[in-house]
Amino acid sequence: MSQPDRVFTPRDDSFHFDLMGDDWWATETAWFSFHHPERKLGGWLYTMARPNIGIVSGGAWIWDDKASLPWEVPFSSNYTALPIPRDQDLTDIRLPTGTSIRVLEPCMSYALGYDDNGRGLFSADLRFDGVMAPEPLTATGSTFGSAHHFDQFGRVHGHIVLHGERIGIDCFGMRDRTWGRRPEDRPRRAGYITGMTDPDTGFLAVTNVQPEGETVAYGFLRRDGRTVSLRGGTRTGERDPQTGTSTSITLKLEDQEGRALTAQGTAESRIIINRHTFIDINSLVRWDCGGDGIAWGEEQDMWPMHHFERMARARRGRAAPAS
Repeated sequence: MSQPDRVFTPRDDSFHFDLMGDDWWATETAWFSFHHPERKLGGWLYTMARPNIGIVSGGAWIWDDKASLPWEVPFSSNYTALPIPRDQDLTDIRLPTGTSIRVLEPCMSYALGYDDNGRGLFSADLRFDGVMAPEPLTATGSTFGSAHHFDQFGRVHGHIVLHGERIGIDCFGMRDRTWGRRPEDRPRRAGYITGMTDPDTGFLAVTNVQPEGETVAYGFLRRDGRTVSLRGGTRTGERDPQTGTSTSITLKLEDQEGRALTAQGTAESRIIINRHTFIDINSLVRWDCGGDGIAWGEEQDMWPMHHFERMARARRGRAAPAS
């Protein structure tokens, strides 16, 4: 795999199966997030395709503040090995997982849908409109390694129907696109943290955990409509003494131009997703960003299974650890 590309083009709205060789672990993903802050409700539409073994995985997740386990949240559908529809491309596709994606404007606007195959539990009719160009991965030391990876904030609007209730959605969400090698035993501890106040103001921080603490490996600060890569930053926080999940997060970020941001986050709800050899504790977060206002976003708190198990066993019988 070559170094990551720096520009996302209309060609990149399509699958990249012809460019990824015959590696068993060749993987392509398409992820969209959305939320309803007043209801503390978060949502994902997630697709992961492995062309060389012919399968597509993923589906949809909806959570709120009443539960965090995937079998207790309002909706969780995480398929592992369904056939890729070879007669469709990612520019206009209806996947067997229930997710549909159609490009409305290359690189910027997408019609999104979900149909739970007639069960009547969850459906979605949404539109994602980018408020910035897709931002390329700029650090191979991040959890994404040398994969081709792009992140993009956008306005997500439309509606979902959850257990028969129609819920309007109008928020700022994140999408990402990745293609490259993704072995299932690769994960290490990492964080993927987002927040957005308005179309011109927001941040992304991808963190790595080192012995000295959790530091930023990659990301950007968006302010006054300008997106500038981060040159450093830290994440600290507190965890629930019983579950080990994040309750509060402090981000201190600085971009390549010296612009700084301190964001104080409160986890309002979460879902814990089992992703093969690691878990993703994904929280909907309300951020107090000082002069940048109040933002909403997510923290994906990713742990290899055995690391979380050690933390959980060590935590029992003592106060909540800082993180």
